Order: sequence, then structure tokens, then C-alpha cells
Amino acid sequence: MRLLVRIGRAFYAIALFVYGCQQVYFGSFRDVFFSVYQHHLPFLRMLASLFGLYLIITGAFVVGSGSGKKAALLLGAVWLTLFLGTHLTYELISEPNKLYHLGLWTAPLKELALAGGAFVVAYSFETPLNGRLAVLEKIMPYGNLFFLYTMTSFGVSHIIYAEFLVKTVPDWMANPLFWVNLTGIALVASGIAIMLGIRIRIIALLLSLMIFLWFWLVHVPGAHSDPVGNRGNLLASAFDALAYSGVALLIGLTMKRQKWVEDIEHWGNESTHRMDQRTTGKHETK
Repeated sequence: MRLLVRIGRAFYAIALFVYGCQQVYFGSFRDVFFSVYQHHLPFLRMLASLFGLYLIITGAFVVGSGSGKKAALLLGAVWLTLFLGTHLTYELISEPNKLYHLGLWTAPLKELALAGGAFVVAYSFETPLNGRLAVLEKIMPYGNLFFLYTMTSFGVSHIIYAEFLVKTVPDWMANPLFWVNLTGIALVASGIAIMLGIRIRIIALLLSLMIFLWFWLVHVPGAHSDPVGNRGNLLASAFDALAYSGVALLIGLTMKRQKWVEDIEHWGNESTHRMDQRTTGKHETK
């Protein structure tokens, strides 16, 4: 099991390495990481390269250092800050298209999934933290919800935009529209089930396996056909899939229950206990 946990972290770290190399090579931020606001940044090439080096170093820490938990927590905070500060503001204020088009949210949701994935990676480390980063540990148990929300949204997108996605299905697979819709249903069902704390282990492991199969059957051939076009988007998307597979694997291996479900149960038990105490007190007074 420890080996599988390391593999899950390695999948995420490999994706970080690829992202980092792309940042340095192209000299600009990937659209997933920073909205179109990046074109107004001074010294864009330098900032993008520095961010790429940061991703590479963080990936190295995640797989080969005792500071892996700190590195993952910090990365989760960075991804979340970029999502809230650049993507969310752009979509709500500057986006010229209608907000209800789910396709417009593909890049922001990918970053949200990466943020959640970083917190899931941090959660897989058992070492407790002290100091300033310990504050992020309070967010960490809920990080999987960011990831699962993206998976659920992507499932809905597969169903809504099924006719546009059939081209991504390998030619040797019959009835591509069926596979696109089946994938969408599987993503929605798995995302909702895990968020509700239903059969977390088996569903998360199956989700990881499904995404891992996509990585090889869909994304690798696509990346091989055009590794640098559109700023290496197909290559980066392939490693998005690998990272997501690793995150789902870690959820299945390290998460026994959903923290928010436990919180609700705890609050419910406390409320019931208080009501019982009040009822007992009234009877004793009589």
C-alpha cells in the first residue's frame, strides 16, 4: 500500500515536472495556471520561467524529500490563489461570453483540481506540521472536494458537449458517442459518490484506473501527434490526466471518510446531546 501511495504522489510530481519544463520552454504561463491577465504582466517570460522552476522543485520535494507535505500544502495554496485571483475574477468580470457556458470554465476547473490534488498529496503524508503552514492543514482534509467538483463538472461537460468530444475517442473503438457519454456518467457518479462519502475506496480506485486508461488510450496518442502546438496543450492535458489519476489513487488509499460528513455528524451529535441535557434538566426541575 505504501508503494501505491508513492506511485500516486509520483504521478502528480511527474505532471509538475512536465508543466515546469513547458513554462521554461514557452516563456509564458499555461492558460490553466494564469488567465489572460498574464499578458499584462511585466517580465512575463522571466516570471513564467521562475514559476516553472518552482513547479519542478516542488515535484522533487513531493517524491524525494521529508518536506513533501510542506511543499504540497504550499503548492495547493498557490494554485488556489491563482484560481481565485486570476481565473475567477476574469470569468466573473472580464469574460465577454455567457458565464453559463461550462466549456469556458475548463481551464479554471483544471487549476482547481490541481489545487485539490496538492492538498490530497499533502494529506497522504502522516507527518504533522508546526508553524505557519499548519494553518493550511485545516483546509487539507477538504481539498479533495475541489478535485471532485472538477471531475463532476467534466462529467457534465462530456454529456453536454458529447458531439464535440467524439473526435478524442480512438478510431478502433466502435460507437464513440457511447463511450463519451459513458465516461461523463462515470465521472459524475464517482465524483458525487466520493463527495458524499459513499464507498470511497473502491470508487476512487476505479476512478483512478479509468483516468489512467484515458492517459494511455486518448491523451498519449494526442500528445504524440502534436506535442508543441497551442503551447503544448495536448501534452500538458495528457499529464493532467496522469496527475488526476494519481490524486484519485491517493484518495482511495488514504481517505477513510469525508471530513465534511464527519463534521455534520459531529454537529448533529452535539445538538442532540444539548437537547437531551435540556430535556433532562427540565425533568429534574419538575
